[in-house]
Parts: sequence; C-alpha cells; structure tokens
Amino acid sequence: MSVRARPVFCGLDAAMEVISGKWKVLILWALHHQSHRFGALKRLVPGVSEKVLIQQLRELEADGIVLRTMHDDTRLRVAYSLTPSGEELFEALEPLGAWGREHLPRRKELPAEAAAGA
Repeated sequence: MSVRARPVFCGLDAAMEVISGKWKVLILWALHHQSHRFGALKRLVPGVSEKVLIQQLRELEADGIVLRTMHDDTRLRVAYSLTPSGEELFEALEPLGAWGREHLPRRKELPAEAAAGA
C-alpha cells in the first residue's frame, strides 16, 4: 500500500482513501471486465485527461489495486488489469452501484455500457 498523507480511522475511511479521485471508480469498472491498454482505458473513461488518467493509474498501482504489465513483443506495450485486491474492491463496490441504479435517476451523458455496469 502507498503511504498516505493522513491516518485512516476505520475500514470505510481506508477504502474511501483508495478510491478517492474523480475517475478511479470508472477505471475500476473498466478494468473489471478485462485488461486494457492505456488508449482503450482513455476511451472507456470519457472526459479524463491523459495526465489525470496516468496519475490515477499510478495511485491505484501504488495501492495494490491495479497491475501494470509491460509486454515487449514487436514494440513496447503496457496493459493494465485489476489485482486480486482490486477485484475484491470492485466486488465490494457493486452493492453501492446497485443502490445508485435504484435510487438515482440516470444521467443522459453516460454511455449506455457505462450506465449498465456502473
């Protein structure tokens, strides 16, 4: 786990510290289905800047949630996937997503596949 600027006081506080950030939950959603290269992730998380996506991926990697794998075949490629801890975190967030789908109106700007799985 990465070093935090402030102490955490309970399990919920620790979990929220890991997923804090505007795009982290959507990154988890995108990687839950399969591993992706950076460009594919950028398309699956519309609106995120390249700089912020890199930063949030690095934070998730430092927290042991995302695995960055380098493939060296004909050219250098990097793929991102969830670690077992990341899969557990995603599963823990699923009831929260179900609550959101049930209690909050759908936002028109969400892509259809994001609305179905978020």
